[in-house]
Amino acid sequence: MSKKPVIIFEGIEGSGKTLHSNFVSKYFKKNKISHIKIREPGGSKNSEKIRKLILDNKSNFNKNTDLLLYLASRSENMSLLNKYKNKKVILIDRFVDSTIAYQHYGFGVNLSLINKINDNLLKGFKINFTFLNIVNTKNIIKRLSYKKNLNRYDKFKNSF
Repeated sequence: MSKKPVIIFEGIEGSGKTLHSNFVSKYFKKNKISHIKIREPGGSKNSEKIRKLILDNKSNFNKNTDLLLYLASRSENMSLLNKYKNKKVILIDRFVDSTIAYQHYGFGVNLSLINKINDNLLKGFKINFTFLNIVNTKNIIKRLSYKKNLNRYDKFKNSF
């Protein structure tokens, strides 16, 4: 295994992904461990533009457009991720598992399509560790109530 792993933080809104990735990043900074930290959607300059579009409360994309926007964001990040692979520890707030969970299981997009596009984008890019944050519904509602600005995903029904 690489001494510079790729570490993913997964979980639903309000589960603590960003909090945990920030803690790890602060630890790495304190201990002078070379790393990068990105989020999906977002991360690179162009991916952040796509993120704003995806999460805008006024956006109402069909499920296929939504998928393609997420994967466009990932596509923009892959040159950055490949640049630092095996050179720095890579921390990612959401990645492939979130796409499958939300777009396939949530919206019903064809899983084979998602996997084919991801395979094409990742071209063998390997993840070393995935941390899945789990939180019960009561705590999710509580945590989301602390957010100043809710995005369209924060407003989905609990059943989603």
